[in-house]
Amino acid sequence: MSMLTVNAVNHFYGGSHTLWDVDLTVPAGSRMCLMGRNGMGKTTLLRCIMGLQPVRSGGIAFDGTDLVKCAAEQRARLGIGYVPQGREIFSQLTVEENLRIGLGIRKNGARNIPERIFSLFPVLKKMLNRRGGDLSGGQQQQLAIGRALVLEPTLLILDEPTEGIQPNIVHEIGDIILRLNKEEGLTVLLVEQKLPFARRVASEFCVLDKGRRVAAGPIGELTDEVVRAHLSV
Repeated sequence: MSMLTVNAVNHFYGGSHTLWDVDLTVPAGSRMCLMGRNGMGKTTLLRCIMGLQPVRSGGIAFDGTDLVKCAAEQRARLGIGYVPQGREIFSQLTVEENLRIGLGIRKNGARNIPERIFSLFPVLKKMLNRRGGDLSGGQQQQLAIGRALVLEPTLLILDEPTEGIQPNIVHEIGDIILRLNKEEGLTVLLVEQKLPFARRVASEFCVLDKGRRVAAGPIGELTDEVVRAHLSV
């Protein structure tokens, strides 16, 4: 069963045609990795899914709901957690305040940060009163993921979660994605440039080249030929 379906999506940025009839199916319970060189439309596609960029034509459906008709803030309420590229945490707010922002969007009106956030990211518990801007890059990324998980989403979208992060935290983030997927059935869609990370964490892949889908399949089919043709710089 597919949780997220992108059907023949076209997007323009000014006069540039940036996404060309893109199709993407993210099955429920999968870990889909969106790949491609820089500037090929990966972040644009995620932003279209989240309602942060307008779609010129085509459809996007999440659990049977037409997302194109939904405002951006409604999409989070439907159960989509989003961690944008560059993390976008609130640097002047404390770790606790950053996490509490997600509570306002939750359907059940919960007032407390779920304990599982701190079992996944013990460092955040220790740093509750520290300002977001004072954390290291890896800690900020853990905070950004934690903030998205406060929503208790059924789909987690991550845009380059390993960018600019020290190797031990990269490994930890991989462990957490696998744990959330296997223990809680969380569906994951991520953009990732690092091949070893993608091969370790993803169950499926989709490659964009100049805004077009050029390859897709189970992660075992991400061959050296595909890498040479579409991913090597």
